[in-house]
This record gives sequence, C-alpha cells and structure tokens, in this order.
Amino acid sequence: MITKVMDVTGEPINIEHIKEASQILKNGGLVAFPTETVYGLGGDATDKEASRKIYQAKGRPSDNPLIVHISKFEQLESISSQLPETAKKLADAFWPGPLTMVVNKNEVIPYETTGGLDTVAVRMPNNPVALSLINESGCMIAAPSANTSGRPSPTKASHVYEDLAGKIDAILDGGSVDIGLESTIVDLTEDVVTILRPGYINMEMLKEVVGEVKIDPGIVYNDKGTTSGARPKAPGMRYKHYAPKGDLTIVSGEEQKVVSAINDMTATDMKNGKKVGIIATAATAEKYTAGSILVIGNRDDEKSIAHNLYDILRQFDEIGVDIIYSESFATPHIGQAIMNRLLKAAGQKTIEL
Repeated sequence: MITKVMDVTGEPINIEHIKEASQILKNGGLVAFPTETVYGLGGDATDKEASRKIYQAKGRPSDNPLIVHISKFEQLESISSQLPETAKKLADAFWPGPLTMVVNKNEVIPYETTGGLDTVAVRMPNNPVALSLINESGCMIAAPSANTSGRPSPTKASHVYEDLAGKIDAILDGGSVDIGLESTIVDLTEDVVTILRPGYINMEMLKEVVGEVKIDPGIVYNDKGTTSGARPKAPGMRYKHYAPKGDLTIVSGEEQKVVSAINDMTATDMKNGKKVGIIATAATAEKYTAGSILVIGNRDDEKSIAHNLYDILRQFDEIGVDIIYSESFATPHIGQAIMNRLLKAAGQKTIEL
C-alpha cells in the first residue's frame, strides 16, 4: 500500500483533498488527520472492518477503545443509550475542544470500535481539517492517535508517516498540532463525573461546569512523580504508552539537586559507552555538562512543555540515545497531564531526590 500525503495547511483548506480523504473513509479505508491535540488515525466508526484495520495498523490491543470523533452534538445523542444532562453542559462549555466523554452506547457503534465495552468515548475536535473531514465524509470517525501503539503520539504529519507509511491509505498534513497532548477523558456513566485521563481540560475547569468531579485513582500523580499504583479504569491507560526507544527516567526534586544528579549519572553512563539524552527547560539547559540536551520549553509557559513533549521523545529516537533523563514538570494547569504521559513513557521509572 502506498500512503498518500495531502497538504491541507493552506487557507482555505484544500477541499479536493478533503473530498478524496472522505471517499477513502466511505470505502472503509483509513486516513490520518490533525486535531488540536495529536494526529488521529481515522476510520468509519460504524464500520466493524474499518475499526479492525485501525487496531491492525497500530498494533493496538483490542480491548483499548477507539474515540469516536463527531461534529454535531446530535451525533452523540444518536449513539448513546442513556445520555445524562451533564453531557450537554460539558459540550456547551468545552466542545469543540479537547474533552472526551464516555457514555453508554446503543447498537449504532459496534463493539469492534469500543473494545468490547458497552460504553463509547466521544469527542468533537477543535480543528478545521478534522471537522471538515467529518462533515464531508458523513462519517462519525473512530480515531486513536496515529502512531504505532506504544510509541510517542504524533504531533506532526512526519511522525505519522514514520510509523504508519504503507499501512494506511492517506495522511492529511495540517502542520504541527496546537496542544500536543491527548484529550481529557471523563466517564459520565456514574453519578459523579470521573476523570479517566488527564488533559488540557483539568479538574477545576470541569468542577465549574458540573460541580463534584472525581479522578480515577489509577492515574493520580503526586509531587514525588509517582502514581498511587491502582489499576486505571480506562483500558487504554493500562499499557505503557508514548515510549521512546531509549530508557527514560524522570528525576524529581529541587532544581539544583536534579541538575547535579543528572550530570553525575550522565557522566557515569557515558564512561560506560552509553549515549545519553537530557530533557531540560530553557532555564536549566546550560547547567548540564554533557549528553544530548533538548529544551522542552519554559516552566512559566506550560503549554510549551505539553506541545513539545512527544516531538522531543521522537527527536531522541532520531539521535539514537540509549538513556534519557528528564526533569519533572508539576506545572499548575496541565502538569498532571504532562506527568501522566511522562510517567507512562518511562514505565513509571522515577528517581526522587
């Protein structure tokens, strides 16, 4: 299979490319497309075979549900068996945007799309290319991140091509994405809204809309850079994700101690013939004395850290490092989401100083 790459970065969007990609979806094929979070690998959410193709292309565990992307709230109503009032409140507040709602499904969406669950995860992306594709195709689009399962999520079309070229029909190249971290996932099937995956929409923002909000204990991040050890409720959060090829360790503590420890470990590793990468901020990069140092962003601009995280991990793959050390990023708004991704990329491997 030859994977066609179509440039949709211009304004207005190249409608001919959108139409071609839409026809691929209608015919049961797969198209990668940009959203405001990461690139998604899309297929018709109501087509069992298309969903099977998505799992196969990604090498994704079959119990890991696919998120259904829509462009109208009525589409959520059409695929849900029991839609709570909180869904409309959250949609009015955050859609289109980086919020995924888990609701009880009806027969419209097959079990092949939901990983065998009686619930379906749904969101409305805030990206003109994604919305144009949904509208033009007439399909609700099932779309996990457009990468090989376990690899860092794609924030550029080149990342998608690196992982999936020859496995999917087409890629809509919309340039670099905005946020760079996957959507917040909330479970609406219980009495209290529960966060299953942290993201840009944080707990405080949700509470302003619906009142009480819980968080799945399996994804809780604390100041020491560790989680509670509980099993995550969302199947997709049970697997090691976002992982670079190098062995990643997160080092947390006071800045001076973190820098000193990373410098010491880097020196030892390099003496042993290892190639070392370091994830630093703009403020700390010059304090590291050896290794391949990449700047992820500024601590006072947490969006820059989120935006650059996956690209940094993929850059280290290109450099070919054996070991990666990263500072911890407990930023106020989306720090939990950033650390959730880093911890999973590191397989929970942390050093607490």
